[in-house]
Amino acid sequence: MLTHKPIFPGVIELNFQAGEVLGCNVYLVYNADEWLLIDIGYEETVEDFVEIIRQLDFPLSRCKTLVATHADVDHIQGLAKAKSLLKTTVTAHPNAVVPLQTGDTLITLAEITAQNLKLEMPPVEIEHQVNDGDIIKVGSLELEVWHTPGHTDSQLAFRTGDVLLSGDNIYRDGCIGAIDAHHGSDIKAFVQSLERIRDSDVKWLAPSHGPIFRNDRDFMNRTIDRVRGYLKMADFGTLAEGWPLMDEWEDEVADGKLPEGLDPSNP
Repeated sequence: MLTHKPIFPGVIELNFQAGEVLGCNVYLVYNADEWLLIDIGYEETVEDFVEIIRQLDFPLSRCKTLVATHADVDHIQGLAKAKSLLKTTVTAHPNAVVPLQTGDTLITLAEITAQNLKLEMPPVEIEHQVNDGDIIKVGSLELEVWHTPGHTDSQLAFRTGDVLLSGDNIYRDGCIGAIDAHHGSDIKAFVQSLERIRDSDVKWLAPSHGPIFRNDRDFMNRTIDRVRGYLKMADFGTLAEGWPLMDEWEDEVADGKLPEGLDPSNP
């Protein structure tokens, strides 16, 4: 039997428990004789995680549910396999239900033709749907559900005490979950989700990738300011709300204005 290495009371992160990074962060939340998993990662590491759980002496039959933070392949490809092994249910936000139940490879980013990426995305039935403000109980422990769209439209975070299991909203280096139109990203919504986290009294953020870190207002503001700037950048295509350069170009075309120092009559 392994000695438990909780990161917070009632929360074990399975990569940290194993002493090696097997994939995305997988949180085992437990209390009394119940436990659940938040995310599971790729299909190929499901058995590794299940073996760690077995060695921690958590009865596999007492898994309450498997929770998907959102419908990206690196978080949920293994759901169907884990569900079968643990004989349990799956819980997700309503916006994740269709891509998970149909095994949609585009929305889940399992298939990106331009990068020659093609992963299997086994469909999985979703028994339970949760929305912002819902409570998931594990024994007497309560997880408050936060809907934090931006990275995807199904992104969830979960609060317990002073800790937010914060999904792909933000990481310790100030990076955020990938912004991609194919899986439901929304820059304005992302800013609002980050502001919600910043303005909360949550002290610790436990993300879906990388180490835990403090919820620091100045740190959060730097990222929020950067992300807000994406709304005016052509880099983000249809996800941007405008491109100020084109307004400038329209004015310059109307005025016949060329850059200072450029004289087309004297090449």
